[in-house]
Amino acid sequence: MRALTPWTGTTGLRKDMERLFERFFEPVGDMPSLGAWEPRIDVAETKDALTVKAEIPGVKQEDIQLSFQDGVLTIKGEKQDEKEEKDQYFHRVERSYGSFMRSMRLPAPVDAGKVTASFKNGVLTVMLPKTTEAKGTTIPIKSA
Repeated sequence: MRALTPWTGTTGLRKDMERLFERFFEPVGDMPSLGAWEPRIDVAETKDALTVKAEIPGVKQEDIQLSFQDGVLTIKGEKQDEKEEKDQYFHRVERSYGSFMRSMRLPAPVDAGKVTASFKNGVLTVMLPKTTEAKGTTIPIKSA
């Protein structure tokens, strides 16, 4: 005897509905993306320093400002929109343009006078040496 399974034939229908909704939410024509964009970042910590890496593709080095104040690192800049031809029609627009700002409170105190930054291949790397207080000290334990 076979069990009743009334919904076995709906797998194809479900996939068709998923495809329909995926296409419904795709950008249409030259519709600009909504909202501001911000670069993706990684923050790493070693015993001596913090390292912040930010992906900022398509932005010129001179269009990036970096500041550090009261334990907060701020990366600001602007990605310029490319000039487009008047008779050009876009089928998909996914890249973002315009101003961006990313601020983050750092997890340890840093020596602001020794902070360095470099920019290569669209990646901003900021090295933030920790203060001597933040590095801590090892306390030896004597046997009694």
